[in-house]
Amino acid sequence: MKRILKLIKRPSKVLLFVIKKSKLLRYVPDKLYLKIYYYIATKEKLNLEDPKSFNEKLQWLKVNDRKPKYNSIVDKYEVRKYVSEKIGEEYLIPLYGVYKRYEEIDFDALPSQFVLKSTHTSGHVYICNDKNKINHTKLKSTLDKWLKKNLYHPHREWPYKDVEPRIVCEKLMVDESGNDLKDYKFFVFNGEPKVIQVDFNRYINHKRNIYDLNWNLLPLKIEIQNDPDFIINKPQNLDKMLELAKKLGENLAFIRVDLYSINDKIYFGELTFFPGAGYYRYTPSYYEKLKGEWITLPQS
Repeated sequence: MKRILKLIKRPSKVLLFVIKKSKLLRYVPDKLYLKIYYYIATKEKLNLEDPKSFNEKLQWLKVNDRKPKYNSIVDKYEVRKYVSEKIGEEYLIPLYGVYKRYEEIDFDALPSQFVLKSTHTSGHVYICNDKNKINHTKLKSTLDKWLKKNLYHPHREWPYKDVEPRIVCEKLMVDESGNDLKDYKFFVFNGEPKVIQVDFNRYINHKRNIYDLNWNLLPLKIEIQNDPDFIINKPQNLDKMLELAKKLGENLAFIRVDLYSINDKIYFGELTFFPGAGYYRYTPSYYEKLKGEWITLPQS
């Protein structure tokens, strides 16, 4: 009900929701679809012929930068091979299993706590703190819905188009706070990290702060509210994380590298080509234009 009320208050959200859900619109060519969606989402015309801003260039990359290896980079299971080759398997979160169907999951063999993620989408995560309290009927319904999704269609994010739908089960990780895991997201441009986004209180009162490479807090909000009063100490292993982010972003026009730091040990999270599908609002907008200048587009 809350979601419906939010949609009613913002008519453009209703229209975007309808567009994403329409199977008929899947036949609309990518360029035209993105121009329509972009205008409704941002109230700006999308310039794919000479893109300037960060979001515009992300849309350009969706259409013009399509390499087969990108499929495995966004795949939550296959990316483990990429990470192992680039920086080493010691940075991977322990894996308990990978499954094509809910029925394949042997819950008796799993520890009391674990995390389930879809390999072929973004943001679909189930955190289990006590497997004895799982509502299996509800969980099966949730995972079955995940497995039917294709992230390519709503925003034309091509790397997801042919990713095999599966579920991975990983160890539940928590940092020194014991109940929250800070997510360090490195924005890497042509192999060079430029800024760091830190998400915190994700499941309570989600906030995100943005820092430069010297850990100075930037006066910037990316879609979600920041909190200048919330002190996040500079990680002692920041230099190492920057080194790893640089290696993972080699030979890519842009990638966001997500890492965790737990008791000074670094773990890999995921790689993202299109944060917010390329529609995030930047306040002030100067930073969105600046990040656009940092992307050197490959020859199409």
